[in-house]
Amino acid sequence: MSRYRGPRLRVVRRLGELPGLSRKNARRSYPPGQHGQARRKRSEYAVRLEEKQKLRYNYGVSERQLMKYVRQARRATRSTGEAILQLLEMRLDNTVFRLGMAGTIPGARQLISHGHVTVNGRVLNIPSYQCKPGDVIGVRERDKSKRLVQANMEYPGLANLPSHLEFDKENMVGKVNGVIEREWVALQINELLVVEFYSRKV
Repeated sequence: MSRYRGPRLRVVRRLGELPGLSRKNARRSYPPGQHGQARRKRSEYAVRLEEKQKLRYNYGVSERQLMKYVRQARRATRSTGEAILQLLEMRLDNTVFRLGMAGTIPGARQLISHGHVTVNGRVLNIPSYQCKPGDVIGVRERDKSKRLVQANMEYPGLANLPSHLEFDKENMVGKVNGVIEREWVALQINELLVVEFYSRKV
């Protein structure tokens, strides 16, 4: 199974707020299911697994993709946890979401895979493309594409634009100026627990 296609609020109730997955807030603060309200002592493994699942569901990546990012991050000179977050944040689908062109990351992925987004003037339909400093992200010169993005821009997923991005709302063109810094990651997560979870597997 690649991507999660089930009820999103169920995941939000279990793992907490996931801004990339859903814009809705759960009415109940406890996990779903018959034993959701029961207070159970969680093992160390369960705590680490939960942090890893937050990454998977928020960014919409499969287990295989996440392991690939962990291997890449291990080779980086900086902190492994921060490197994982930077690799996930610099994906094209997440960048389109952070620019405000889509309300959620799955919505941004759909825009990209349907050919509405351009990178450096060329249509690119690969959501996992790693954005680099200097990349210009725009909307395809079609009325349908522009209408879709304009409708999404009225209700953006996140209010604040990260410091490594700039966006021209009139022309619907964004630019990547650098690599995202840790404080601009919107997801509440302890990335060190994710590194510890994968320490025996990768």
